Amino acid sequence: MLDLTKLTTETRNPKTMELDCKTPLEIVTIMNEEDLNVVKGVKEVLPQVAQTIEWCANAIENGGRIIYIGAGTSGRLGLLDSVECPPTFGVSPDLVVGLIAGGEKAFIKAVEGAEDKPELGVEDLKNINCTNKDVVIGLAASGRTPYVIGALEYANNLGCKTVAVACNKNSKVGQVAQVAIEPDNGPEVLTGSTRLKSGTSQKMICNMISTGTMVRCGKVYQNLMVDVMQTNEKLVARAEKIIMEATGCTKEEAQKARIDSNGKVKTAIAMILLNCNFEEASKKLEAAKGHIREAIECK
Repeated sequence: MLDLTKLTTETRNPKTMELDCKTPLEIVTIMNEEDLNVVKGVKEVLPQVAQTIEWCANAIENGGRIIYIGAGTSGRLGLLDSVECPPTFGVSPDLVVGLIAGGEKAFIKAVEGAEDKPELGVEDLKNINCTNKDVVIGLAASGRTPYVIGALEYANNLGCKTVAVACNKNSKVGQVAQVAIEPDNGPEVLTGSTRLKSGTSQKMICNMISTGTMVRCGKVYQNLMVDVMQTNEKLVARAEKIIMEATGCTKEEAQKARIDSNGKVKTAIAMILLNCNFEEASKKLEAAKGHIREAIECK
């Protein structure tokens, strides 16, 4: 029988022993107070998150990928982060990959027992042709999910950089990975419900990893999303606003630059700041590996 008694995520929270007697306002108040521990817990693991960002940026610049892999809530959070990267940063859907035990259908409906089979984690990595260029990030709130452990062990054997994100200190997944990100959020408000504080902390960490990586890879200028995709009217307006913010140009100039650059916001910004045409701006950005600031400084 699996022993969960030593896991923080399975420990009863002494502050919520009478949760079923609370009013709605009392329930949300105590949840809000407990969520403060998430911010504190994540703060303690920032060095490990930063190391992960460095690995991920290096991987992408050398033809690799970020691969999140997890089960249940953890797996869904990895998938969520992966699918938000293409529209936000204009990257290929294949660059940041999310894998969940039981396959994509498990995002909506749990596939019972899938997380208990380490061989399925291996199989899922094989199916996407994982190589030593990739960074594999195992997400497991409990820190003991066999599916994730199997995947991390396989990734280690391939020569990948491996990272574990768990919410219990000295976790099994953390022992398998080369870097362990293990925030201590304290016991859940609802005992064992890791979709709460554990899920919140994992979402924060995934946000940091993907955003920090894309900043390092030149997908951001100042604090602007300069590779944002324009798939609807709102995003076209956002793209033009970004051009205006980055260059100080007028709305009309931003609209013209966006059109002249074939909708490439980054190139439009470079065209205005460097006072050059599309071809020249493209060459400058290519030489600067997509970093606007470097392209401008080398003019």
